[in-house]
Amino acid sequence: MCESGPGSGELVVGVGCRPATAAADILRAVREVVGSKKVRALATIDRRAGEPGISAAAAELGVPVIAFTADELAEVRVPNPAARTSAAVATASVAEAAALLASEKDCGTAFLVTPKTVRGPVTVAAASCRQRMVRSVGL
Repeated sequence: MCESGPGSGELVVGVGCRPATAAADILRAVREVVGSKKVRALATIDRRAGEPGISAAAAELGVPVIAFTADELAEVRVPNPAARTSAAVATASVAEAAALLASEKDCGTAFLVTPKTVRGPVTVAAASCRQRMVRSVGL
């Protein structure tokens, strides 16, 4: 999946959404959050992976959908767990956990570039194989 190699800067976008969310809503949320950055995959919980909206959004972006079980996602430490998400799908995170887990499985490392951001019925988070570098003042 990581065609440009680990550390390429391409993003894995984790997506959480309500059932039957339209592809247009998913695409809009992804673009609002990551802008024009290159997306290399959409990652989500297995129960949403086959939904038409997720599949169509991935097809439009030309990327695969990577699915994880609730148990797999629940093992990932995230900065913004949610009790409501846990009650709904048996894991405290979908978007952040899926983005981190997919990036780690692909490249061996994962850094959350964008924490979960809610846009209507869609929650999006982005992870990368490389850490965003912040330049120190005076360098």
